[in-house]
Amino acid sequence: MSTTKVRFYDRETIDDTLLKFAVIAARYKNKWVYCKHKERNTWEIPGGHREKGEDILDTARRELKEETGAEQFTIDPVAVYSVTIDNETNYGKLFFSEMERVNEKLEYEIEKIALFDDMPPKLTYPEIQPLLQEYVQTKIKCK
Repeated sequence: MSTTKVRFYDRETIDDTLLKFAVIAARYKNKWVYCKHKERNTWEIPGGHREKGEDILDTARRELKEETGAEQFTIDPVAVYSVTIDNETNYGKLFFSEMERVNEKLEYEIEKIALFDDMPPKLTYPEIQPLLQEYVQTKIKCK
């Protein structure tokens, strides 16, 4: 049985080169945005892998556009986080976005997005995503 541990880094500095992922807790029309991947029957927070040579903020912007159709939005860093599964640790950066306009035609691997008051049932990463969203909620003071 694998164990999963999520940690947030408020004060410690994590080397930028270790950041492999950008995850964006996004809101649109005062609701949380979740994505459904074409190959899964679960919901996930927008985000993805950093490409070689890409700035992590650019990763966040690109992933938000690709996965949600966001065309006009603000995006702000919230924290660096790590996920440790069976003694292997990976680092990412957590962002918050307020989306103002979206293109409803999705062109990548996401089948659809949906808006929720809170977390939806059936999350892709149920040991990780609730912690990321809750952390953002405590930092931005919204439900």
